[in-house]
Amino acid sequence: MAEQRPRLDTPREVRRQLVRRPSYDADSFGVFAEQFARYMGTARFLLWMTVFVLVWVLFNAVAPDSAAFDAYPYIFLTLMLSLQASYAAPLILLAQNRQEQRDKVVAEQDRQANARAHADMEFLAREVASLRMAVGEVATRDFVRSELRALLAEIEERSERGTEDGEDTPRP
Repeated sequence: MAEQRPRLDTPREVRRQLVRRPSYDADSFGVFAEQFARYMGTARFLLWMTVFVLVWVLFNAVAPDSAAFDAYPYIFLTLMLSLQASYAAPLILLAQNRQEQRDKVVAEQDRQANARAHADMEFLAREVASLRMAVGEVATRDFVRSELRALLAEIEERSERGTEDGEDTPRP
């Protein structure tokens, strides 16, 4: 049998990568994003950022014109803060997404625990109901005492009647 050659107007199945994509560990990057977002939400970060901006503004306001690198209206400072914000926003969103995924897992585990607890409660409620029914059919101590007293009174009454009728032995 003759081997069929692929047609020239049909693309090949195997695609070559023209540009190699960078690889990274998504989990370690996510941990970095969470640590970064956690740090940005602290008073320490706000304090350092305030000190940075004040030093920047004071240096450029007080320094001689030849030494000042960002003249009024502080366009370079605005650019730096915008650059910091452009990196901070996606990292914070990534950290929030990871937290949301963890919250979903915890919520599912809570739902399963609640379902198990509900099933256990229903089982225990059925057991308590069956015990109540069983106890309702069992003679209690007070009931047995009252029955014994009634029998004793009946025996005494019969024995008194038997001696009155002239019999020596009471009838049971």
